Amino acid sequence: MSIESPARTMMSGRIAEFGAALEYGDIPAEVLERARHLVLDAVGLAFASTAYGFPAVARDALSALSAGDHPVLAMPDRLDPRDAAVLNGVLIHGMDFDDTHIPAVTHVTAAALPAALSAATTAGATTRDLLTAYVLGVEVSARVGLGGAGGFHDVGFHPTAVAGAFGAAVAAGKLAGLDADRLVAAQGIVGSMSAGLLEFLEDGSWTKRQHPGWAAMCGITAASFARFGWSGPPAVYEGRFGLFNTHLAGRETDPGALGAGLGTQWELMRTAVKPYPICHFIHAFADAVLDLRAEHGLRPADIAAVRCAIHPVPGKVVCEPAEAKWAPRDEYDAKFSLPYVVSAALSRGRFGLAELEDEALHDTEILDLARRVSVSPDDESAFPRAYSGYVEIELTDGRVLTRREQVNRGHDERPLTNAEIAEKFAGSMALVTDEATTERVRTAILGLGDDAPARDFAEACRGV
Repeated sequence: MSIESPARTMMSGRIAEFGAALEYGDIPAEVLERARHLVLDAVGLAFASTAYGFPAVARDALSALSAGDHPVLAMPDRLDPRDAAVLNGVLIHGMDFDDTHIPAVTHVTAAALPAALSAATTAGATTRDLLTAYVLGVEVSARVGLGGAGGFHDVGFHPTAVAGAFGAAVAAGKLAGLDADRLVAAQGIVGSMSAGLLEFLEDGSWTKRQHPGWAAMCGITAASFARFGWSGPPAVYEGRFGLFNTHLAGRETDPGALGAGLGTQWELMRTAVKPYPICHFIHAFADAVLDLRAEHGLRPADIAAVRCAIHPVPGKVVCEPAEAKWAPRDEYDAKFSLPYVVSAALSRGRFGLAELEDEALHDTEILDLARRVSVSPDDESAFPRAYSGYVEIELTDGRVLTRREQVNRGHDERPLTNAEIAEKFAGSMALVTDEATTERVRTAILGLGDDAPARDFAEACRGV
């Protein structure tokens, strides 16, 4: 009686067999084209992040630990490949304007791209190899998030950090040439590294900005250990002490989601690009109040009260702790504040990066209106399939205006087009650099998939 290999009986095995066999030609053209545009969005955001102070702090911290020659996105610095992946994750995710796989509640590119970029450059791979591994990393990260069935946030884990580490491990392992058995080991190894707590919500700390880059570094490390023969538990997802039974004990999970539709259903196509630089849980509310403001010519003085309904799980993220949400302490607090975003959008008729500057954060009109915002549970929410928003605006003349956005804009049912993503990229780049640099980066990204060296691509996306 033969014993089946774990690579055929467990979720890590199904992923490993798919990942080891995946070739560039197996990926549909529309998926590859969307992947290029997700990378375009991410690299544009990396450049835009350099307008703020946090990337320099991360660079200084990492530079104090190691030296290297790996290019960094949007910055002139060079680091060790793993530390470059950490910094690239910080740059992509630091403004919280990067893409999100909605049902997985996971920022997929912010970990998968840094891991694939560092691993491809280290391996001397081509941009075809790089794009294939990036797509694979997104697919795995999304499926691990889906397996959590929307529960990671509810227990205080950031799924981008947890799920992203698994996607990064498989992407990096693919580029290192690991076979299926060693890709199983890489997943088992990275399961003991993946972590990311939501405690930053209590005081506005910067730790969330680290999470995708840390996941990328963990993935690269795990793949290297597996390459040289380190073992890892194959039941890392569904085992007695695997991911779902430890992180989500007693909650509904769906481990089968990890293997469902591999190679036929491309989760990358369900990845949402953000129209606003705020937590994705708030986007439907921003659209709702901006539409009502435009339709009825509303001004803050017209508004007696605003009532918002949100699912309790995302509500914990964007409505608690209450004092930090109704009076954000800094721009990072504001990104995760439903009352602030709603009041700023109603006050100014827009919500962009300017509404996260100090001048807006101390605008008495916005803050006064925020105190008129109340929040209740939404029994009709589509979460986690989509991030719904329901708004009632009570006017001083007694009228009540309502708007429900059941499916948030950017969701795969209401996606931003590739042209809209390209426009967002141009706006991100215009914040910090010139048209020549923008064109150089755009050309490099939209050409991903040729046989050019991945290092040349990394150099093209480097800051000067």
